[in-house]
Amino acid sequence: MLPDSFIGQIAFLLEKYGSAYLNGAKLTLILALVGTLFGCLIGFICGIVQTIPLEKNDNILKKVVVRFAKFFIAVYVEFFRGTPMMAQAGLIYYGLQYAGYPISVIAAGFFVISINTGAYMAETMRGGIFSVENGQTEAAKAIGMNHFQTMLFVILPQAIRNIMPQIGNNFIINIKDSSVLSVISTVELMFTARSVSGTYYTYFQSMVIACAIYLTMTVISSRLLRLLEKRIDGADNYDLSTTDTLAHTSGMNTAPTKHL
Repeated sequence: MLPDSFIGQIAFLLEKYGSAYLNGAKLTLILALVGTLFGCLIGFICGIVQTIPLEKNDNILKKVVVRFAKFFIAVYVEFFRGTPMMAQAGLIYYGLQYAGYPISVIAAGFFVISINTGAYMAETMRGGIFSVENGQTEAAKAIGMNHFQTMLFVILPQAIRNIMPQIGNNFIINIKDSSVLSVISTVELMFTARSVSGTYYTYFQSMVIACAIYLTMTVISSRLLRLLEKRIDGADNYDLSTTDTLAHTSGMNTAPTKHL
């Protein structure tokens, strides 16, 4: 029997459907985490392709392939940045069913979040690459590195540090935006809350519980991401190596000599 008081109704729903809320929250976190990781990978690949230089003496095949790849990435980015994720979920899930290639709602959810995040990360990654000074690219090429090696070993580690706040921001957004996957019946947190609310017509109470869980997940995730950023930054108390320091540690005598 549903209690009359608001607090009693919240307690009743948590007691009866607490495990369902937790399972929904667990799937929400997994969708957001996996989708963000694969989205970042897609963004990194797109960012590398977008920065491939074309020289006049390059062969025609390379020019055609690179230009087609850049055009494809531009269309991909514009489409998935210009349409809502809810529409993308319906288009992909029901479209594949219509084409005779049905997939599960979980797989569709992972795919939608990944490609949507990848579209945003492609532009973010391109900006992160351009934020690294050109001198480092020139230095890498001077020692014989090709474009892929330069990106992988020199530019990307610095670019990732520069865009780390944006990666964390995309993860937080994916935790919240995964709620639109309820349109294809993915049993994440919002779908669970809507199902519970329809049982006892406790729409407001169910949404209060869902909002509290979403807020808890996003606040904890934000704090953990800030700790990760500080860890990547390293310690604040460090000394730059100077000529005197290097001479002292190597045992060299740096005292000025008299010339007769």
